[in-house]
Amino acid sequence: MVAVEVPTVVLPNSSSQQRVPVVGMGSAPDFTCKKDTKEAIIEAIKQGYRHFDTAAAYGSEHALGEALKEAVELGLVSRQDLFVTSKLWVTETHPHLVVSALRKSLRTLQLEYLDLYLIHWPLSSQPGKFSFPIEVEDLLPFDVKGVWEAMEECQKLGLTKAIGVSNFSVKKLQNLLSVATILPVVNQVEMNLAWQQKKLREFCSTNGIIITAFSPLRKGASRGPNEVMDNDVLKEIADAHGKSIAQISLRWLYEQGVTFVPKSYDKERMNQNLKIFDWALTEEDHSKISQIHQSRLINGPTKPQLNDLWDDEI
Repeated sequence: MVAVEVPTVVLPNSSSQQRVPVVGMGSAPDFTCKKDTKEAIIEAIKQGYRHFDTAAAYGSEHALGEALKEAVELGLVSRQDLFVTSKLWVTETHPHLVVSALRKSLRTLQLEYLDLYLIHWPLSSQPGKFSFPIEVEDLLPFDVKGVWEAMEECQKLGLTKAIGVSNFSVKKLQNLLSVATILPVVNQVEMNLAWQQKKLREFCSTNGIIITAFSPLRKGASRGPNEVMDNDVLKEIADAHGKSIAQISLRWLYEQGVTFVPKSYDKERMNQNLKIFDWALTEEDHSKISQIHQSRLINGPTKPQLNDLWDDEI
């Protein structure tokens, strides 16, 4: 199998015009430290994947680190070719804990630096008390200025090449931009054909922030039918192009200038997810896609849900 050359986009707010591969390999919490995980990552590298997304809360940093180390030792890839992202969990979203949290992630990943470090949620909870979902009574005030200064310190120390956020609304991004010295390069959020994030996309584009889409195929929750993968309109578009619904979905994200991290460890699907760069959607396709019913899939990490997490943005 010939490796696919994945296009990259510049992170406009990065100091060195850093580039990120548009498609990465996601690893949400069901990514376990099994042998097949390591094999899946090495297979992904052979296919052309260079962008890998993890988080302290996922429990996947160890398996990813083992796999990347082996891939480098086998000569499949060099560290410079990889783009590795991890995230700061809410228990450590406190100014005095950020640097040590990143150092811990680096030890687990067996890396000297990250390419990108994100604040996982715009929330803070009791240090040391990990639970998912997060109990609302464990939440503490989120010191966005103090936490972001500590994120900036991580970059100044060379522990990460760039910093960003995840699950931030337009309003929360505005608050962050008002106190930031180093600008966030990425906002990683749920985005898919049934949650297209038009307002957030426009704001991020204006402010040089690249969006990374998680749940790009709307997987990740088991509530009824999948409004993307089971969508009749998308099936028609896919059939017309001789492609899968997943490929139509990822191609649409690519045409919006968005990066995305689908999570598949199936060899064939991993390969399909890369075969989206040598064809295009039509204007009629875009018109049909714009009419898909919109609803958020991932409402938040707390129990019960917070009313103001998304600031009523659609």
